[in-house]
Amino acid sequence: MLVFFTGIYSCKKDSEENSGHEEQEHVKTEEAHQEPENKEVELNEAQYNASEIVLGTFDQKNLSEVINANGYTKLPPQNQADVSVFMPGIIKSIKVIEGQHVRAGETIATLESPEFPKLQEAFLTSESSLEFLTAEFERQKLLSDENVNAKKAYQKIKSEFDTEKVRYNSLKKQLGMLHLPSSGVGNISSAVTVTAPISGYITEVNIKIGSNVQPGNPLFSIVDNSKMHVDLLVYEKDLQKVKPGQTVRFVLTNQDNSEIQGKIFSVGKAFENETKSVAVHADILNDKQILIPGMYVNALIDIGKNTVNALPVDAVVKADGREFIFVLEEIHQTNIKETENNEHTATSRLYHFQRIEVKTGTAQLGYIQVTPLQALEKDSKIVLEGSYYIQSHLLKTEGGGGHDH
Repeated sequence: MLVFFTGIYSCKKDSEENSGHEEQEHVKTEEAHQEPENKEVELNEAQYNASEIVLGTFDQKNLSEVINANGYTKLPPQNQADVSVFMPGIIKSIKVIEGQHVRAGETIATLESPEFPKLQEAFLTSESSLEFLTAEFERQKLLSDENVNAKKAYQKIKSEFDTEKVRYNSLKKQLGMLHLPSSGVGNISSAVTVTAPISGYITEVNIKIGSNVQPGNPLFSIVDNSKMHVDLLVYEKDLQKVKPGQTVRFVLTNQDNSEIQGKIFSVGKAFENETKSVAVHADILNDKQILIPGMYVNALIDIGKNTVNALPVDAVVKADGREFIFVLEEIHQTNIKETENNEHTATSRLYHFQRIEVKTGTAQLGYIQVTPLQALEKDSKIVLEGSYYIQSHLLKTEGGGGHDH
């Protein structure tokens, strides 16, 4: 009986030892397969250039204490112009094309009409008559003062003088509006110049050579984009939080999403149409030449000062349910054989990146709040563009069983 129990104990002990050994082997296997927190990637110079990587640092952005708004780029009416003529005529020449920049007062077309010489003729006739009437008026006035002739003759010449003076001034104004010369018989012309009323860009040309144009019909349209601003629609619930002087950040929805800065200069006092929203007007601080009226924008109005570390959304990649950024650790030189006989070597660069796990927060206008899970140097060079290329290269090298330099 003693031998029997001893055998049972021995088998039980062996079984426990084997089980413990298997657990240890399982833990070792898991540890062997456990991947490191930070992975490293190395790109050669050709790969780095092909990926179009952009390096940078964190931006300080207010992503939480903001009001979201949509709107359009807009020009005030004094920075838009339609060009028309005061008298009918035929287009003789066109000096500009659509998209061309013009200065105020610059000739953009010429107009021809038989009415222009008639107008100049009437002015010169009036000028001559006025000269005669002026002398006669002075003579009759002198005679009237000396009681040499009747007052009736003086009053008649005075009436004729005043009427001709009004006619003369009217004709002179008309010539000035048409840019026609107002002196000299030899300066009579059948053509007038059409000039730009403001400086800006030609957006429409509604005529061609030989077009018969009438007063009031626009021949050209000109816009001056230097005074471009943004009209944002803010709803009633947020209206009390919006004030002149607040910063506005917006992106052009159909463009490259680059951020543009602005500042509120006016808040509307009435609802826009039937929408329970009010127009908020913001000046644009960036270069306005890339903008045209009517562009749709998504905007953030900063109503607080709570800034956080933020990166472009494309700087963050996801893998295995976690989020990462890439940081450039070092750049070192390497020699490359140029011939099979090693007669010549060239120097190339290798770019060494480290993948860092992060936590993300609020995302607005293409930026996202990013908190690294480990400390980074203040001057760390973070990959802002090209992260997906580096991540795909990492997966490729892992799948191939090694690093591809």
